[in-house]
Amino acid sequence: MSGGGLLLGGRITDLLSRRRVLLTGLTVFTTASLVSGFASTAGVLIGARAAQGLGAALMTPAALAIIMTTYAGAQCAKGLAMWGAVGGLGIAAGVLVGGVITTWAGWQVVFWVNFPIGVGAVVAPRVLLPRTGPARSGLAQLDLPGAVAAVTGLGALVFGIQTATSDGWTSPKTLGALAVSGLLLSAFGIIERQVRQPLVPPHTWRITTLVSGTGVMLGVTGLLVGAVFLGSIFFQTTLGYSPLEAGLAFLPLALILIVGTRLGSHLLGHVPTRMVAAGGLLLAAGGTFWLSTAPGDARYAADLLPGLLVLGVGVGLVFVAVSITAMAGIPAQHAGMASGFLMTGHEIGAALGVAVLAAVATAGGDLTTPTGAATGFSSGFLEAAGIAAGLAVLAFLAIPARRVTGQAHLHLH
Repeated sequence: MSGGGLLLGGRITDLLSRRRVLLTGLTVFTTASLVSGFASTAGVLIGARAAQGLGAALMTPAALAIIMTTYAGAQCAKGLAMWGAVGGLGIAAGVLVGGVITTWAGWQVVFWVNFPIGVGAVVAPRVLLPRTGPARSGLAQLDLPGAVAAVTGLGALVFGIQTATSDGWTSPKTLGALAVSGLLLSAFGIIERQVRQPLVPPHTWRITTLVSGTGVMLGVTGLLVGAVFLGSIFFQTTLGYSPLEAGLAFLPLALILIVGTRLGSHLLGHVPTRMVAAGGLLLAAGGTFWLSTAPGDARYAADLLPGLLVLGVGVGLVFVAVSITAMAGIPAQHAGMASGFLMTGHEIGAALGVAVLAAVATAGGDLTTPTGAATGFSSGFLEAAGIAAGLAVLAFLAIPARRVTGQAHLHLH
């Protein structure tokens, strides 16, 4: 629901108060988390999880749009560094938290822990964010047919990609979901050309900065999530780590990713954005290549930690560079739409990264046996290194060569 609803959430953000949309999304997500934790039936749990996705689809583009319209230049880069750090930390640290919960508590704790955090997150914007802002036109201009086609089409796409991880790309379930997605997204494209106020205006695809930034974001998110997925299997199946130990093994990656985002925000004032993005992707390629050379009896400190650290720094650099590139020059009244567009790429990338790297790893070896997992781990990370190198070339060619200034928003052409 989250991946499919981000475009809708972004458009609603542009039509209503960003502060109101953020608070609504946080409230829905927090309440749904509590309901999920106390769910007594599968139906209640599924419904609550769908509500969580809806809340995330509202609050994510609203939060990013607030950053982009409140700050300028170097301040905006710092805000995006924090955004990238939190997002990357969530991906990498999720394994650690999952390991702790798996070891010491029940699955309900995964949802209960969201409630106190969510309450604090709801209170903070009420105190820190001003109520003032430009007048909004309201939901009367919302393209409902386009919204339905986009949400269901993207939802089917994400479902199909996720199903491919477990059932394979040629399974009837995967092919059926992808076929339905193709039909719905084709219908969405037709609708968008006919309505007066489209959910995603056709000219959006001609905004080079947004399209190229989203494309690179899709790729780098896939690399990070896919790396965490492969690493988890390798740590537990080949090296015999417990879920908690596997989670702790990713802690340095999570911490160094924060360093990478801070470094990226600093470099953007001195180095063109495409150089920061391309350089970060080359680092990611080097880190994943290092990981691909790990033997079946790998030592963590010598064979795995260096690759994880280099990968984390590289991904942190890319997150900041592509975020500010994608949003550069976007008018304030379309900041929500652009944010939803960018974060849709992020969500699809996460699903695609796991599916693609899992398929490569499975072809390389049986992931359920120690020896097979080691072989598959090597194949998967070697493929990831090649993808990262290709993305570096794409970033260098497609992302404009401009710098962030300290006085104004970054405008790219």
